[in-house]
Amino acid sequence: MELLLLKEPLTVFQVDNLQEVNLSINPLNISITADEISVVAPTSQVPAETVNREDGWQMFKIEGVLDFSLIGILAKISGVLAKENISIFALSTFNTDYILVKTDKVHKAVRELNNNDFVIRHE
Repeated sequence: MELLLLKEPLTVFQVDNLQEVNLSINPLNISITADEISVVAPTSQVPAETVNREDGWQMFKIEGVLDFSLIGILAKISGVLAKENISIFALSTFNTDYILVKTDKVHKAVRELNNNDFVIRHE
């Protein structure tokens, strides 16, 4: 399976109100629940006021469109990384899945994924 490592440094953050977020930036992921508004966006685009923020992430994109019947792709990737004590922040879209890894663990993640039959391309 092929993964694309995106260059853009990302931040995971919370806001009280979506009006604080520039909805035209890319990449952008927003999750809204009864408890919170969580956002993933380029670090350079994070608003000045956030409830919480965690900088220093990079994103792997699973290449291609994944059929909903596919099973275990995220589990395999997260399992490989968990064995190396690399935590992830996972996101899913209609087409594919994304795995965020802390920037200081990216080289180790690439090595371990390559050792487990994943092909990593760089943006």
